[in-house]
Amino acid sequence: MRENYITVGASASAEILINKSRFIGHAARAETEQQAIAFIDSIKQQHRQATHNCSAYIIGEHDSIQKANDDGEPSGTAGVPMLEVLKKQGLKDTVLVVTRYYGGIKLGGGGLIRAYGKSATEAISATGVIERRLHHLMRVSIDYTWLGKMENEIRQSEYPLAGIDYSDLVELSIYVPIEKEQAFISWVNEMTNGQANISSEKTEFLEFPTS
Repeated sequence: MRENYITVGASASAEILINKSRFIGHAARAETEQQAIAFIDSIKQQHRQATHNCSAYIIGEHDSIQKANDDGEPSGTAGVPMLEVLKKQGLKDTVLVVTRYYGGIKLGGGGLIRAYGKSATEAISATGVIERRLHHLMRVSIDYTWLGKMENEIRQSEYPLAGIDYSDLVELSIYVPIEKEQAFISWVNEMTNGQANISSEKTEFLEFPTS
């Protein structure tokens, strides 16, 4: 399983006007090709009267699924430039649709490539780019005598505190980047003189803004 990767946040759109043509870029996360196709179809349904609804997506841990569709624009002037934007930004599991309402002025091949590339970039900016980092959810069980020190140290550390359960022992749930699991265990053992019981509950992704 991949550990860290870049993708988009919540779906969003952005509109630009070029020589009287409206270009509306839409971006969303898609973790499967079925999700990407469903998003494209939903945009096409929403903009049934548009001249073109061009699309591109890149999916999979190793970018194994890459598709681009010009939807009636000259070959290579729409979908491919959009796909190149995804590649250049290093985005994974992302789908783009650029809707065009033709304004009566032809842009030429170079103009179309620039327009669709800019629309894709604007849509991604509107959506926001996030980094997904794989974490272990670690459970640390300690005696109540260690709670004050442990909680204070955790809250000042890089490890997000997910929650605290109070029973016979105190159980702290803490997110730890998977590459730092051993360092975390050593840190907790040193802090508690080896009196903590540490286990890994599950792994999941946490999301962090890239800027």
